[in-house]
Amino acid sequence: MSTNGHRLFASVYDRLNAQAERGWLGSRRAGLIAQAGGEVLEIGAGTGANLGHYRSVERVVAAEPDPAMRVRLARHLAGATVPVEVSDAPAERLGFPDASFDTVVSTLVLCSVVDPDAALAEMRRVLRPGGQLLVLEHVRGEGRRARWQDRVTPLWRRVGAGCHPNRDTVAAIVRAGFRLEHEERFEPPRVPAIICPFVEIVGRPEQSGPKRQTIS
Repeated sequence: MSTNGHRLFASVYDRLNAQAERGWLGSRRAGLIAQAGGEVLEIGAGTGANLGHYRSVERVVAAEPDPAMRVRLARHLAGATVPVEVSDAPAERLGFPDASFDTVVSTLVLCSVVDPDAALAEMRRVLRPGGQLLVLEHVRGEGRRARWQDRVTPLWRRVGAGCHPNRDTVAAIVRAGFRLEHEERFEPPRVPAIICPFVEIVGRPEQSGPKRQTIS
């Protein structure tokens, strides 16, 4: 990412999602964010699409490393009904003390972080005992769809600000040491099949820590 961020992508992001936000995406955000509580860290807050959905929380730290996105995020601050602080921390290096937050929110961002394993490790680190991870994301499909996702990813990530349609994000969340309390996979209407399915997750940090990877 350049020092100016993804300016073109940021400039069209809200318009590209406008119809979905009025329909399925907006309602999904609202339902997920309604579960947030206490002190909240939002990873990759983007243009601020979630800010208007926060209600019963103490404060929100909206972390967004892309300067072009932060310009648009600032415009949504007035619509928030809870205290919001903006941070430029990247997901892989959050910089907050251990056990700083009760809720971590990640919506449509784990597809594009540079290192999802490092990002999820950081999310787990900053969560307090008993805290929760709320995720809305598009994930790797199965069979023929997954193979097509592998083929298009090199091009897709170039035009989509680093988005990887072939990431197995659910497996990465479990690998990072989260227990899935809720997992719902769904196919939104009028969304290209290449970026489906989507998943909604509520996770809790496992007391035993991240799962060790087996090298064969």
